[in-house]
Amino acid sequence: MRRIHIKVLPLFTAVLLAACGGSNSGSDPVVANPVRGQLLQSPPELVTTVTAPALLLALNALANQQLLTISGTPLCDIAVHRIRYATVGGANEATTASGALMVPLGSDAVCRGARPILLYAHGTTTDRAFNMTNLQGDPNGEALIMAALFASQGYIVVAPDYAGYESSTLPYHPYLVADQQSKDMIDALAAARSALPAAAAPATTDGGRLFITGYSQGGYVAMATHRAMQSAGMTVTASAPMSGPYAMAAFVDAVFSGRVSSGATVSFTLLMTAYQKSYGNLYSGTAEVFEAQYASGIESLLPSTTTRGVLYAQGKLPKDAMFSATPPDPAFADITPATTPANLAPIFAAGFGADHLVTNTFRLSYLLDAQANPDGGWPTTTTGISAATPGTRLRQVLKQNDLRDWIPTAPTLLCGGNADPTVYWLNTQLMQGYWAARAPSPAPVIVLDLDSTASGGDPYADLKNQFALAKQVAAAAAVAQGATDGGASAVADAYHAGLVPPFCLAAVKDFFAAR
Repeated sequence: MRRIHIKVLPLFTAVLLAACGGSNSGSDPVVANPVRGQLLQSPPELVTTVTAPALLLALNALANQQLLTISGTPLCDIAVHRIRYATVGGANEATTASGALMVPLGSDAVCRGARPILLYAHGTTTDRAFNMTNLQGDPNGEALIMAALFASQGYIVVAPDYAGYESSTLPYHPYLVADQQSKDMIDALAAARSALPAAAAPATTDGGRLFITGYSQGGYVAMATHRAMQSAGMTVTASAPMSGPYAMAAFVDAVFSGRVSSGATVSFTLLMTAYQKSYGNLYSGTAEVFEAQYASGIESLLPSTTTRGVLYAQGKLPKDAMFSATPPDPAFADITPATTPANLAPIFAAGFGADHLVTNTFRLSYLLDAQANPDGGWPTTTTGISAATPGTRLRQVLKQNDLRDWIPTAPTLLCGGNADPTVYWLNTQLMQGYWAARAPSPAPVIVLDLDSTASGGDPYADLKNQFALAKQVAAAAAVAQGATDGGASAVADAYHAGLVPPFCLAAVKDFFAAR
């Protein structure tokens, strides 16, 4: 699951930063026997203060104008603080994590007084040093996007880095472990609320409204967090998960059935490490899952301070080849690779080849179990939920982390696109189907498929038409540069991380503003 990407121009210190404090590295202060959600540094570290005029100047740069169109003119200055807090790992072991607390400041009425909180979950990253306070150095721009869309418009933004990143003491990241990732978010929120009086000094306060959103991995985390908070009786005003792998059991079944998603080698490596560290007993040795050339050291490979490109070049991870091009059994030749739907067939095909990641033995055991104990939502709909009694340990843990087991009571927007090659639309469809069959009427859920045809009276018609135009522009640019496939590959490459996010974010911004 890739991270969100809206092309953003690097922000120059002399232009953007009005004040700085601290550094981007270091360890958490020593606190004796901290409890979950405890703030480990008080007052929190002030990383920078961004003035509204300086942010507007940066957003007016050519590379940032799409973001400016979505966000509108910045109204507030933003104090960006780094919070460090106590949380737990995937096995419920005590650890620490960090995150960003962005506080709106200024004389405008929306910048002071009781303000809503926006709790944001970021997308997949392999960068061990990643942190959400870094408005300049984040190549995918999530920190800047949150500052522009929400903090500059009067939201208090809380954005965890997640356990396993930045200064966290956890030696792995609990990737897509629903219980841990929701606890991490809740703990970050508790720490941010503790930090707010000192950070806001005291012009800005928590107004009691809480909005949750996130993209890709963050979409899953946002939904898991909403579910956990609702179960605990905590207030959620509204949530808007975007393009997330909510139906984990069905999604991974689809991948093993030959529909290998873009970026699968990275996602699967993070996933297997997280599940082994969190639950144990997925394997007795990494060679049971991974080919010999990758098995040694793979549990400590990601996240890393080494870039993906270098890891590929060093032969530590294949870029695309998840499975062998040789079927694990003749019965599975027609899904090695899968060929339908046709528009995604090239993506599936790229996931098979020499120097592949996963052994054929492991793939075969998974496929045989999926045949014997099929998911209730994919490839055909029966119960609509994950398999009742999956046999393999991986499928058992995927069932445990599948989100088809709850119904939101607060307004919820799901946004994405049906041609997504990285996080398949089936995740959203399965959640929509589960809720439609079980939720009270009317269910407080809106589903926005940007790639669907706009109909009369469609409130999202403009966004859908703009999205269609953005795909056309991306395809035309590729053709102008010599693409011979009509730009289809360029659109697929940009779809999940580049094309969908700005339009989903525009919908989320309006959705939250109406509440």
